[in-house]
Amino acid sequence: MEVRLKEPMSCHTSFRTGGPADWFIIPDTPEELAAVISVCRRLDASWCVIGNGTNLLAGDLGYRGAIISMERFQKLEICGNRVSAGAGLLLSRLANGACKEGLAGMEFAAGIPGTVGGAVVMNAGAYGGEISRILESVTVLDEGGRLSKRQAEELELGYRTSRFQRTGEIVLEAEFLLVPGAQDEIRARMEELAKRRKEKQPLEYPSAGSTFKRPEGYFAGQLIEKAGLKGFCLGGAAVSEKHAGFVINKENATSADILALCEEVRRRVKENSGQDLELEVRLLGEFRKQESSR
Repeated sequence: MEVRLKEPMSCHTSFRTGGPADWFIIPDTPEELAAVISVCRRLDASWCVIGNGTNLLAGDLGYRGAIISMERFQKLEICGNRVSAGAGLLLSRLANGACKEGLAGMEFAAGIPGTVGGAVVMNAGAYGGEISRILESVTVLDEGGRLSKRQAEELELGYRTSRFQRTGEIVLEAEFLLVPGAQDEIRARMEELAKRRKEKQPLEYPSAGSTFKRPEGYFAGQLIEKAGLKGFCLGGAAVSEKHAGFVINKENATSADILALCEEVRRRVKENSGQDLELEVRLLGEFRKQESSR
């Protein structure tokens, strides 16, 4: 495995912000992963498993402990209409692999910038598709360091949630059940969704995608826009003018800028509509208050 000291988290998050992690560890195998976690527990050190960092806001002061990257868990096997994928595999690679084999059902995920593991943990979805609808089973590393297989119905998959957000289990691999389809039609659907993303989302700026969860019966972006916050800036962070549901790193923002902006958005939306916005982005590490001079 690879071990790096004082690794800047700005290199591993889509916001491009975040201070250094004490240790940044890249295991090659489940056994190495289990060994790293065992050592962390013996040392009473904090640890966190990450994928592509596309749903994280890492604190400017860094992370005291070990960040464990799943980037080398890259398995992709296709047998019939079943697809097995490692937790570190990008969803775009998975969707393209399925397309090449004439398998439909994964098109919605082609433009989601995360990994298979993160998508399962968050039950990622877009454009009417959702991981829970195509997931058959997962292989996990449990808290005792043992490998086990769990069926999709055991995972408590809901809107941007799963059992993994409250258990110590780590997703190693996922198996999806897709359906046969015409390759040209699958590709056309993926290209259509890519075009819609480019038109409606601020892909030219660092962000973590949709910043807030969708409140029941509402859309976060609409609530933010109605509160007059489209384009609102704080430090180097901003609410996107293209899509108010996205908070972006517009101009060398710090994580403190982004977090302060999110808190102000939540406050003003509550004041304007009475709705509580919940962050979809996960906070990681130590934060400092936004610098008043910026």
